[in-house]
Amino acid sequence: MDKRQAIGSWLSGPRAAAEDAGVDFGYRGQQLGLPEEGPGSIARPGRRLGALAVDWGLCVLIAYGLITDGYGQATSNWALLLFFVLGVLTVGTVGFTPGKRLFGLRVVALESGTVNPLRALLRTALLCVAIPALIWDRDGRGLHDRLAQTVEVRI
Repeated sequence: MDKRQAIGSWLSGPRAAAEDAGVDFGYRGQQLGLPEEGPGSIARPGRRLGALAVDWGLCVLIAYGLITDGYGQATSNWALLLFFVLGVLTVGTVGFTPGKRLFGLRVVALESGTVNPLRALLRTALLCVAIPALIWDRDGRGLHDRLAQTVEVRI
């Protein structure tokens, strides 16, 4: 192996290096028993980020227009509180927020398929902290989903 190959494997990460060595990781969601594509498959990061942006934008607009009547630090704080309430109420009852519905996503519990309000509370609280959502496993689930034992799937 020359230096370029060694540096290339280091830059692409351990998964790519292992795949080059012949290790088969399968597709995202295979260990969870989910299909590879189509309805019920793991939601891709682009859709998840789009849904998050829609939900956050909606909360900022509500905070800006109805609560603070101007943009400042108070608007961001109110928007975070609204985001928390929106997530707990909508994910805990119907399984999706307005942004998730717009992007064709749904949150389901691994064992029962429906998310109860306590799981939604834990998931949304960890999502509001933001750090757990930035740590993903090999299936593409954030730490907030792993701790709440949920998964975000396509509808």
